[in-house]
Amino acid sequence: MEDIEPPNRIGGDDRGSAVAALESVVDPVVFVSDGRIEYANAAARNAFSLPDEPCGAATLASWERLERAIDETTVGTARRVELECEPDLARIHRAADGATVTFDSSDASESLSDDHALKERAINEAPVGITISDPDREDNPLVYSNDAYRDITGYEYDEVVGRNCRFLQGPDSDEKAVAEMAAAIAEDRPVTVELKNYRKDGSSFWNEVTIAPVRDERGTVTNYVGFQNDVTARKEAEHELERRTEELEYTLDRVEGLVQDVTASVAGSTSRAELERSVCERIVEESAYDGVWIGEPNPATGAIDVRTSAGNRGRTEGSPIDDGHPAVETLSDGTVVIDTVDGATTATFPLFANEIEYGVMAVRLDRDRDVDDREAVILSALARTVASGINARETSRVLETDAVVAVELELSDPALVPAVLSREADCRLEYSRSVHRTDDETASLFTATGADAETITAATDERTDASCRLLLEREDECLIELSGGDDLVGWLSERGVRVQSIDCEDGTARVTLEIPRSANVRSLVSTIENRYDRADVFSVRHRERDDETRGEFAARIEASLTDRQFAVLQRAYLGGYFEWPRPVTGEELAETLDVSRPTFHEHLRSAEAKLCRALFDDD
Repeated sequence: MEDIEPPNRIGGDDRGSAVAALESVVDPVVFVSDGRIEYANAAARNAFSLPDEPCGAATLASWERLERAIDETTVGTARRVELECEPDLARIHRAADGATVTFDSSDASESLSDDHALKERAINEAPVGITISDPDREDNPLVYSNDAYRDITGYEYDEVVGRNCRFLQGPDSDEKAVAEMAAAIAEDRPVTVELKNYRKDGSSFWNEVTIAPVRDERGTVTNYVGFQNDVTARKEAEHELERRTEELEYTLDRVEGLVQDVTASVAGSTSRAELERSVCERIVEESAYDGVWIGEPNPATGAIDVRTSAGNRGRTEGSPIDDGHPAVETLSDGTVVIDTVDGATTATFPLFANEIEYGVMAVRLDRDRDVDDREAVILSALARTVASGINARETSRVLETDAVVAVELELSDPALVPAVLSREADCRLEYSRSVHRTDDETASLFTATGADAETITAATDERTDASCRLLLEREDECLIELSGGDDLVGWLSERGVRVQSIDCEDGTARVTLEIPRSANVRSLVSTIENRYDRADVFSVRHRERDDETRGEFAARIEASLTDRQFAVLQRAYLGGYFEWPRPVTGEELAETLDVSRPTFHEHLRSAEAKLCRALFDDD
């Protein structure tokens, strides 16, 4: 609060105007210095029967109580005191060199007193820190602080009053924010800033400070009110978000090129070995990684053999990985494992595609640091890309290689539609071929014997996941097309396995498969066994395919045709008979061969039948 000079200490015209102002105040005003009344206005002299002249040594009847109250009042503040005489309410304004006391009767000021007490209680119990400063005093010191300010800063009331609010600042307080507050005070305008302040115990906190000027009825600034709000949690969250955003941007910038290059390596590699080598070399180019290797389980030893590696600390090719390495755990349960190996963090990722295990990829970091969640997600995605590329290479090799492993096994499972139908319809189903439709569904052709088409169709209709269509019915057999249910042929084809035959009888399917010898046959067979309730392997044989060359196939076809059939087929092809629209009719071609039209078509159909048998019959 502003210090009030007593009238007898103000000289000249100022003294006269001040006295006149106080004399006109209807409430009693008494100025006390050193325990003595130095001045009392007319209302006070009348209330306490004091003489008109300055009363010097006069004392009040209840002075002892008032004296204690003055002593207990902190300099620069004001408080209310209840007295035992009329008037019974005094308000003390304490200055450094004295105090001003005003009196109110309880009847006259009851409503004002209650309203004032409510305001004081509201300010003191506010959840934000509130301070008041006096700009008319040197260095604009604080003259009031509420309880919340104490809770925020740790400073008691008496430790705050009389000091400039800058005592909360410290080495990390933002100079720009401090300068902004100073400029606002100099220009008598409100301001809100956020800066780091320090509590009494030395700990820091983020303070959202709002300072606003308080003006009197003439517009003159008499005080400044400050509001302090501890926003440490919010600021820390903002800083953490900024840090994580910067890290993410850095990671994305760094990883974008890595992902593109690895994807290009996978797409451009012509073999599995080339794919794995190029991927390892590209990953280790990143400064964050010191070594990369790709390994696969060895069926004979049970250990993991390194297929390819790159980097200063990468494993050498062919070296086995012992049981203590995290790669062993990765292969056992198919999860990402991060652990310390030889003093450095190593992350291992499973190489799985289409439920087939192709091995493990291990990445060794360049220094002792952890792999965060984002980095683990990115490397996992790269591992899936590598596994998909390996799967594509292995799948294509089944069509190219002559070295295969023939596997014969029996399958019994309710999901296997042809096996179930063989039991329900009491028939035998022999697999012929599969047709891939435009909707990516595989339809398989089966020759059924031992039951008519109506019986087989009725048995299929009882299943909601499969459909049967009759293509051809003869006296002792029929050709049906099955779709839906478990797509064994399509599922195996996606994994590089060729289905040679499927014979179903009494609810069991006898299946013969061809797997490239270079593939992980053990893993493929294990995948099949895990997929079906009952899968029994009967034989595993290594053999060479006896596929014909194109010339051998053509020679065999030509040898199977009669001279007339070959001539008719050749003339029809060269003459454009198989084009649409046809440039020539069968009758015109028949005339060129000097045969009748029916004879031409008979020879043509016979030649076409022999050609189709050569293409589609296993024999």
